[in-house]
Amino acid sequence: MGKIIVSEPLAHSGGHQLADHLHAVANMAAVFSQAFDSDTATQRWAYLAGLWHDLGKYRPGFQRYLQQSNDPNAHIEGRVGGREKTHSAAGALWALRTLEEKRGTTGELAARVLAYLIAGHHAGLDDWDGGLKERLTQADCQTELQEALAAQPPARILDSGEFVPDLRQIPGGPAGFALWVRLLFSCLVDADFLDTEAHFDAGKPARREGFPTLDQMRAVLDAHLTAKATSATPSTVNTLRADILRQCRDKAALSAGFFSLTVPTGGGKTLSSLAFALNHAQTHSKRRVIYAIPYTSIIEQTAEVFRDVFKTLGDEVLIEHHSQADAADKDETARSRLACENWDAPLVVTTNVQLFESLFAAKTSRCRKLHNIVNSIIVLDEAQQLPPEFLQPILDALNLLVKHYGVTVVLCTATQPALNTTDYFDASSNLRGLEDVREIIDNPDVLFDALKRVDVALPQDWNTPTPWVDTAAQLAAEDCVLAIVSTRKAARELQRLLPSDTLHLSALMCGAHRKTVIDHIKARLNAKRDGHDLQPLRVVSTQLVEAGVDIDFPVVYRALAGLDSIAQAAGRCNREGRLDGKGRVVVFVPPEPPPIGHLRKGAQACISTLHGQHADPLARTLFASYFRQFYSTVDLDSKGIVAKLKVEPKTLGVQFRSAAEAFRLIDDQDSATVVVRYAEHRDEIEKLLGMLAAQGPARWLMRKLQRYTVSIHKRVADRMLDQGSLTLPMPGLYVQQNVDGLYHPLLGLQVEDIPFNPTGLVI
Repeated sequence: MGKIIVSEPLAHSGGHQLADHLHAVANMAAVFSQAFDSDTATQRWAYLAGLWHDLGKYRPGFQRYLQQSNDPNAHIEGRVGGREKTHSAAGALWALRTLEEKRGTTGELAARVLAYLIAGHHAGLDDWDGGLKERLTQADCQTELQEALAAQPPARILDSGEFVPDLRQIPGGPAGFALWVRLLFSCLVDADFLDTEAHFDAGKPARREGFPTLDQMRAVLDAHLTAKATSATPSTVNTLRADILRQCRDKAALSAGFFSLTVPTGGGKTLSSLAFALNHAQTHSKRRVIYAIPYTSIIEQTAEVFRDVFKTLGDEVLIEHHSQADAADKDETARSRLACENWDAPLVVTTNVQLFESLFAAKTSRCRKLHNIVNSIIVLDEAQQLPPEFLQPILDALNLLVKHYGVTVVLCTATQPALNTTDYFDASSNLRGLEDVREIIDNPDVLFDALKRVDVALPQDWNTPTPWVDTAAQLAAEDCVLAIVSTRKAARELQRLLPSDTLHLSALMCGAHRKTVIDHIKARLNAKRDGHDLQPLRVVSTQLVEAGVDIDFPVVYRALAGLDSIAQAAGRCNREGRLDGKGRVVVFVPPEPPPIGHLRKGAQACISTLHGQHADPLARTLFASYFRQFYSTVDLDSKGIVAKLKVEPKTLGVQFRSAAEAFRLIDDQDSATVVVRYAEHRDEIEKLLGMLAAQGPARWLMRKLQRYTVSIHKRVADRMLDQGSLTLPMPGLYVQQNVDGLYHPLLGLQVEDIPFNPTGLVI
């Protein structure tokens, strides 16, 4: 029996009618855009982008292929050969033509906004010059529009209505143009993906259901904190934590904007900042809370803390988003596109990489979530970890989000970076910072003095390194000690020189593995305090452990690093104030300096700040001086992102793609996500991988797999793929084969020695 030819034009295989798809996407995109402007004219931008995004699918060549094919990927431009099957340019050209006819040159200029959105809904936002402008003049694109119009789409599809574009109403004016376009793009691509997903999923609602509301979460958190306070052992630390929580609740009623929460490590800032966010959300009708964290290890702990708090609300209480199995555009499938994250939950725990690379992204998969950031609360945990090389564009974006998109930002850290506007002697280093940042804690200095729990021993000679064997000997003499170093290589070397029972933590271990080790460390620390564990406990870790990981050692060694890193390391020492005296933090100069770049500059700024200091090296007043000195040595926009995103007013030209390619928080942009076969969770991993093989990727499945992933350089992953150590079951996602010894029970995934970049912890 031959193929059934469907008379109505299709959007996708399986009978998804094109007119229905265009109207559904248009309406959904317009609804999404309401989040950042209730003006119907603004929503009309998103509506028309949705209405015209697949106009080219009316082409006879595309329809013939689609109606004769069962390939679910047939609608993905670039996956289908033949010039007669492209479809993303027709709608862009129609926007330019029809708005020029109705509104003259002003309409044609404004239509370039729609051209960016529509022409990019498969391959991503393009640069205007050297990209989209030239593409739209090509004969193939003109033919695409002519063939689509010759198919006589319904008049209601082609009609722009009474739309009067007004570029003067763009939030933030010219400085806000690029972000506004990316937010509109997000509305379009998420609506497109969701309507497509609903079709391929037998018409089931594509948006996630079942998440609790923020009001429900606030009530449960309040009950949890009340019970915790009632059962807590009276102590100075617990009294101070209770006061921090009280102030967070009180200040939540203040108007939306920028806040800082300056609390020493161990002050309970995780749940206190969440209490602020949930109360602030209730007062100001915010849509969601986004908790952004620098390291995956902290995400895992923070998400676990939150899940424990909200366990009475069910298993699905938040989205934990850190892994990103990014595929090249040409390798994407329908399933991999739909599986990309859209942050549709009221509570999202994610990484700085995901948050900020998305804010500057051009790819559909990364931009999809952006409209869900509008009218939210962003908690930047460990705000001092904002990447200095990208600090200026990040601060510019945060200023726009707060001023024009209803976002509240909380800078949460013990070591507040100097992010206010600063003019340096070298004007190229000037910082256009955050203004009107309100401190939540009434008197941070008093709080820091009350929570001082350690003494810090600095090197006698900052220029003379200590050999690893000598440091190992000092650590071996300790009964309970944590050593933190700056590279994976150093962690392996130091662990090798110590007794074989020394524990190890690094980003080559998957999240589930790290959690198991951290839980084991906590249990042993408790047993040692109770006198039930008389064996030495020694741990060697990269710096992933020093921010947000709730462990409490009497002694901590820290390799020379930035002053903020030393302070974070000190937060793992006498954290609960249980020692009779102070905890002991020892700073040493390692045999190799920190890696070249901001890690080394941070160490140098630390030496300059502390040289000649005889008072407390962790005094709060030193950090503003440290950060000002550190930032003065760094190019705060090293990739020229600000210039790339500056709109050319006569053409609306923006370098969207170039900016996105340059804005990579991970130095080696060719990173790869690997699902490992961690023995302790083998059955669960095999079950999930079996579902991946049988059903392909889905958002919920990718969310489940994240805790079993490790990030490595793509060149290493490809070499291991060639060797048969890894497979590639879907574009962008590698899976470890059943190879003995490939995943070490102590050290994690075994790869060659590669340069370590701490931001690589958070792919």
